[in-house]
Amino acid sequence: MTAPPPPPPLANIPPPAANPAYAANPTIAADSVSKFFGQKVAVSSVSVSFGPGITGLLGPNGAGKTTLLRMLSGMLVPSEGSVTVLGRDPRQEHEVYRDVGLVPEEASIYPSMTGREYVEYAATLAGFTKPRLAASRALGEVALEADADRSLGGYSKGMRQRAKVAAALVHEPTVLILDEPLNGTDPVQRAHLITAFKRLADSGHTVIVSSHVLQEVERMVTRVIAMVDGRLAAAGDIHAIRRAMSDIPYRVTVTAEPARALARELMGEVAVDGVTIEGNSLSIQTNDLVGLGTAVPSLAQRLGVHLTSFSPDDESLESVFRYLVAGR
Repeated sequence: MTAPPPPPPLANIPPPAANPAYAANPTIAADSVSKFFGQKVAVSSVSVSFGPGITGLLGPNGAGKTTLLRMLSGMLVPSEGSVTVLGRDPRQEHEVYRDVGLVPEEASIYPSMTGREYVEYAATLAGFTKPRLAASRALGEVALEADADRSLGGYSKGMRQRAKVAAALVHEPTVLILDEPLNGTDPVQRAHLITAFKRLADSGHTVIVSSHVLQEVERMVTRVIAMVDGRLAAAGDIHAIRRAMSDIPYRVTVTAEPARALARELMGEVAVDGVTIEGNSLSIQTNDLVGLGTAVPSLAQRLGVHLTSFSPDDESLESVFRYLVAGR
């Protein structure tokens, strides 16, 4: 994949320091977009932008992720607000689609075609004079060359997903929009796709990945856009989002022997909100990780307690996501 040219500047986008929902060098942006379906509000006043690299778009079912992606790709017209892709309105300036690749969540294949024919067809539609060569390159990107001459109807769901990704990137788009691209894939297939997405991001492409496979998303992204109930719930680096949740205590697991003596002393520390004990494992709640990190080794040394582990339990993407959707 060749690196895309630098994107034109987008107007009215604040610098990233002002709002983590905005990317530093945006290629695609939504400005106060909403989408209504009758009385249902699918997306409500979302302002966000995406730039080179991989951004994860997360949220529970019904959060509005797919609706937002369809507006970003030009498939849906916003009820309110506007979308800009590489400085252009995708609903008015259709040539921008030459720079956009889309993998929709729903199935969109022709079962009688082989994988190669399917991707060649996409290359032909994109205007390639040598569609077979372009298709071979794209199929190689997703490690599907060995099965390219089998019919799509005989593919597993994970193989169909990889064929869809190959068709979306066959024309080397600057922007790649992926709605649940890891659905139905096994661990090996997911590894192939994640490697391909990272390679695209590293070469300067903008990749937006919507997924509920949180452990796999965490392997791909550092920047996250989270939606809940059609609204923007959080944006930015995973750990920065967790730190911003100042009303939710951190949970830390400490393994020590003997653990009970350490637990008893910890209850008197200002940094500790609560301690539960199970065998040699302590689960500690704290609003001051630094203070706890100082207190635990100091107390252990004074008490003659042997520490074997100290690990925060809730700085993972899965934990952050769980906090965001709690009670919904």
